[in-house]
Parts: sequence; C-alpha cells; structure tokens
Amino acid sequence: MLKTIIEKEIRDLIGSTKFVFTFGVCAILIILAFYIGATRHKLYQNQYEASLSENLRAVEGITDWNELEGTKIFLPPQPLAALVSGVSNDIGRTASVEGRGEIIIEDSRYNEDPVFAIFRFIDLDFIFKVILSLFAMLLGFDSVSGEKERGTLRLSFANALPRHIYIIGKLTGTFLALTISITVAMAIGALLLPLMGIKLSGDEWLRLFIIIITGLLYFGVFLTMSFLVSSLTHRSANSFLILLVVWVLCIHIVPRISVLLAARSVDVPSVDEIAYQKSTLAGQLFNEFDDAMRSYDFSNATVNEDGDIIDGFNEYVDSLNEIRDTKMKTLASRLEEDRFNRQRVQEKLAFNLARFSPATSLSLALSYLAGSSLGLKNDFRDAANSYQSKFADFMTEKTGMNTGGFMRIRKTVSVDGEAQEAEQPESIDPREIPEFDFRSAGLAQSIQSSITDIGLLFILNFLFFAGAFIAFARYDVR
Repeated sequence: MLKTIIEKEIRDLIGSTKFVFTFGVCAILIILAFYIGATRHKLYQNQYEASLSENLRAVEGITDWNELEGTKIFLPPQPLAALVSGVSNDIGRTASVEGRGEIIIEDSRYNEDPVFAIFRFIDLDFIFKVILSLFAMLLGFDSVSGEKERGTLRLSFANALPRHIYIIGKLTGTFLALTISITVAMAIGALLLPLMGIKLSGDEWLRLFIIIITGLLYFGVFLTMSFLVSSLTHRSANSFLILLVVWVLCIHIVPRISVLLAARSVDVPSVDEIAYQKSTLAGQLFNEFDDAMRSYDFSNATVNEDGDIIDGFNEYVDSLNEIRDTKMKTLASRLEEDRFNRQRVQEKLAFNLARFSPATSLSLALSYLAGSSLGLKNDFRDAANSYQSKFADFMTEKTGMNTGGFMRIRKTVSVDGEAQEAEQPESIDPREIPEFDFRSAGLAQSIQSSITDIGLLFILNFLFFAGAFIAFARYDVR
C-alpha cells in the first residue's frame, strides 16, 4: 500500500503543469549557476596568473637586491568559491609584503565591480536558499489542504487506509520526485565543470557532493515544513500565506536582525579607531627615528670591501627599524587580538541567533565546505604573515640585512670623500623570490566546521516531519 501511494504521488506530481514549469525554471537556473561559476573561475584564474606575471615584470631591470622594495602576494582563486561565493568576493586578495611592517590586504572583487556587491552573483547558495525553498513551498503548500478542497482526501480515506501510511507515502513520493529531478539538474551542471576546463581534485568533488546533499537537506526542511503547515490548515490559500511569511522571515528578516542584535550586544572597536592608534604611534616612532638619525656619528661608518655601501650606517638604520617594527607589532598585535576576540564573540552570537533560520545554517555549511567562509580572510592574513618572515629571511640572506623599514642606503660609494656610481651588475633574477603558498582549510576541517549546521538541517527535517505526522493524525479529512 505504501509503495502504491508513493508511485501515485510521483506520477501525479511529475505530470502536473505546476511541476513542469517550476522545475524547468529551477533546472535552468541550476545549470546557469554552474556555467557562470566555471566562467568566473576561469576569469579569476587568468587574472591571478596575470598578476603573478606583472609582479615579476615589475622588478625587471633591478640590479641590486637592496633596491627591491618588497613583493606582492595574491590569494589564489578556489574553484568551489566560484560556486558558493561566501565572502570570497568581499575580502581583499592582494597584499604588499616587505621584510617588516604591517601587511595591508586590498583589492576585493566588489571593490573593482561594485555593481555585483548590490546584486550579487548567482551561485549555489542563492539557488538553494531562495529558488529551491520557493520550489518546495509551491509544490507542498497544498499537499493536504488542497487535497481536502478538491475532495480527493475524503475519497482516499473511504477505503481502509491508515493515516500514517498515507502521510509517509505522500511525503516520500513528493521528496523523491523533487530531489531526483534536482539531482539530475545538479549532475548536468557538475558535468559542465570538466567540459569547460575546470579541474577539481578528489577532495573538491567530495566537497561538491556534500554541498549538494546539504542543499537537499535544506530543500527537505521547506518541503516538510510545507506539509506541516498544510496539515494544520484547511484552505490551501491560508497555507501558502503562512509559508510565504515564514519564508520571508527565514531568508531576509532573521539573519539581518541577528546581526543587528549582536552588534548592539558586543562592542567591537572599528578599523578606523585601530588605525588612529597605529598612526599615532607611527608618528611618535618616526620622530624618534628622525632624532636618532640626526644624532648618528658618521665617523663610525665604514666602507665595505667593494666600496659601495656604508656598512656601519646601514646596520644602525637596521637596528632602528627593528626597534620600530617591534613596537608597532606589539601594539598592532594587542589591538588586533582584542578586536579579533570581540569580533569572534559578536560573530558567534550573531550566528547562533541567526540559526533560528535554516537559511543561515545552509549558508554557513556551504561556505565552510567551499572554502569561502569568514575564515578565508584570517587564513590569508596568517599565510601572509608567515610569508613575510620567509621573505625577510630571504632578503637578509641576499643583502645582509632586513631591508624593510623607513630608509636604507642602497648604492652609494665613498671614495676620497666623493660619491660615485658603482659599476652596473647583472639584473637580479626575480624567480629567486620565494613563492607564496596558500593552503585553504582541509576537507576534514571543513566538514568539522560545517557539521553543526548540517546536523541542524537534519534535525529540522525530522521535527517538521514529526509535526506533519502528528498534525495529520488529528486532521479532519471530511
């Protein structure tokens, strides 16, 4: 009997005009999301490679490592971030690195194309969160109340049909018909990736599979919710109105209110406040540096064996820069740590409040799995700081000192009290500069970060299904 109900529900649903229209629109948007994502990733990859080439070209012609001001590093594009944008387009992706000093990360994609900051891209997060949730509601809002209005519900129970068999069969048939259809569209979209030259590793294919499963869980939440509301009402119009209000609350209201409440509850120092304190200290240190330079005794300076650098003065400048850098790093570390800790508390509060909406759980889980969560910004900054130490060691090996700082002597000669130009040596090889290696969070870490939100979606599916089951057990089928 259960099998018969499931098969009937699948046939009735697939044969309906409503399903054909809504699924057609959803399928087109799903495939379009994969196509746009693949196109964007190829564009970002070309831009990334061009930036690397330009960074090397910028140092062509330099004949002395002392003349190298620094280098630039770039956040490499992640294939799945093109499918689930998260914050990948909001954060900076370029950083200028010297041997010492604070690293400033700039050049977000939305800074270059601000129009996309308003309208955003079509990605899988948008498809699941907005389109497929509406798809589930449109095909589930009249699952029970609509049957009653049409009189088919009374006709079904004219036979000896247990209520639990009916509701389980109806929900299972609807879920299978819809999820299989969505999975087919997702599979077609996924096949576009290799066809368009997007190479995914085994881990990335597994991440994409978990992303789709998570999206289907979210889809199931709205489908079971639709069955629950339909089992609590006797008119499909009332059911649709209630679901529409709930949908607006989940998608638009709850996440925004949660962020506002968290911002009011936890005070986080602004970037401008921190920048002001840093600039104040930087001004004081500059004055100290200037005074120390004025008081330097040039009688201690010596000319090296090549006769082209004032060694004693460079060592003195290097020591001053080291003192300045230590003081700046101490202040910056304290300010950033305080801001980071407060921000983490604020974010945690905002996320916990926003998780009353399944849309938040979906977005967080997908961004963790795609490597485009809020942690991407911190991972890039940590990698940049680690690279700075590596770059400083490289420059020290090449020049005998850490060249980052306020000033240094590059190419001067002191012979019989007259300055002369040194002989022009061969140009440096920029390929010797250490490469920046960025590694995103591993698969195990991504799953661990997303498991809470995936679990919440699973629990909501169970609760709404149980609610629909109980509500239908008491439903007046007459």
